Parts: sequence; C-alpha cells; structure tokens
Amino acid sequence: MQAIVPPLLAALGIYLALGLAFGLAFAFLGVKKVDPGAAGAGLGFKLLIVPGSAVFWPLLAARWAKGSPPPTERSAHRKSAEN
Repeated sequence: MQAIVPPLLAALGIYLALGLAFGLAFAFLGVKKVDPGAAGAGLGFKLLIVPGSAVFWPLLAARWAKGSPPPTERSAHRKSAEN
C-alpha cells in the first residue's frame, strides 16, 4: 500500500499542475473560442473559471482544439417555450 501512494500523489500533482497552466491559458485565450458569449467577459469571470478549467482540462482542451460551441440545452422547459 505504501508503494502505491507516492506515485498516485505525484500523478495527481502533475495533473493539477498541467490543469492550472491550461486553466489560465483557457480562461484568457480559449474561452471565447469555445463559448462566444464569454468573449467580452471581464477579469473576475476569467479568474472564476480557472479552477473548474484546471480540473476539467482534458475535456476543455478537446473542445478548444475542435472549436466546438457549447451544447444546446434541450430541456422540457426550452421545448415548451419554443412552441
């Protein structure tokens, strides 16, 4: 058990370090490509999304690379509002 914990903590540290670097780059450069509604966002918004971007960086990196827009909400409320 003791031989497993240090490599797992090292892997987690590497993941979070990469995530923090990505999160900063994404918040200041990439968020407007993934979500056009965030193009005019201020510094407060950008700092607010850094932690989430750092955790979910592989998913957001794929969306940034594709340039795909955010998914469209298809809830029952939105469907009834369209009619």
